Amino acid sequence: MMQVCLNGVRGAGDGVAVPMSPGDSAASAAGAVGAGASDVHVHPRTPCGQDTLSPRAVAAVLDAIRARVDVPVGVTTGAWAETGPAARLARVRSWTVLPDHASVNWHEPGAEELAAALLDRGIGVEAGVRSGTDGAARFAASPLAPRVLRVLAEVTDPSPRTAEDSAPALLAAIGTAHGAPVLLHGAEGDTWPVLRLAGRLGLATRIGLEDTLVLPDGRRASSNAELVAEGLVRYEAARRPS
Repeated sequence: MMQVCLNGVRGAGDGVAVPMSPGDSAASAAGAVGAGASDVHVHPRTPCGQDTLSPRAVAAVLDAIRARVDVPVGVTTGAWAETGPAARLARVRSWTVLPDHASVNWHEPGAEELAAALLDRGIGVEAGVRSGTDGAARFAASPLAPRVLRVLAEVTDPSPRTAEDSAPALLAAIGTAHGAPVLLHGAEGDTWPVLRLAGRLGLATRIGLEDTLVLPDGRRASSNAELVAEGLVRYEAARRPS
């Protein structure tokens, strides 16, 4: 599976390719799916461009994207999008249009309660387990772990030279992930090395402007579609025996 992560916490200063509005997110998702993405991850935004979990913003971006593509669409529930665990929980319970899945960073306060609320509403949970945090240990001990849709194993080390060392360590810490599929990905300088590693290991992965603004050769990516197309080429090349 190749997921596209459309925007993340990027802002207008990161370039016009980063989709901010529901309409731009839908157009970007359509291009990415046309290039081969089979799943969409998006950060809903306020009109002024801030991440939010408000039911109005979530509904607007989900409706817009679903009008253009016929693949699962998920949203973030990152702690930065609201002013505390209780507020996040209230927002999720107030959603009127439901995503197919939502990511929950297991190292963040209130992750267990948030994941339980999502599952109670029939929303798939992507368990975010990030390198350099205690997320893997918390997830391994969680009674909800066997119920998640997948584990998002994210390598966020500062240097691409360490990515291929950190990724196996992170996967080992996750273990068998209670039988859940693992999506392995990196961010910024780790994005492309970890994507190739995911290909070699036969794991799902993701690519998009949330994780990186550049192509493997350092050129600025023009769109999420371009990143997906290049990501699939690199992923498939890594899967082939040398």
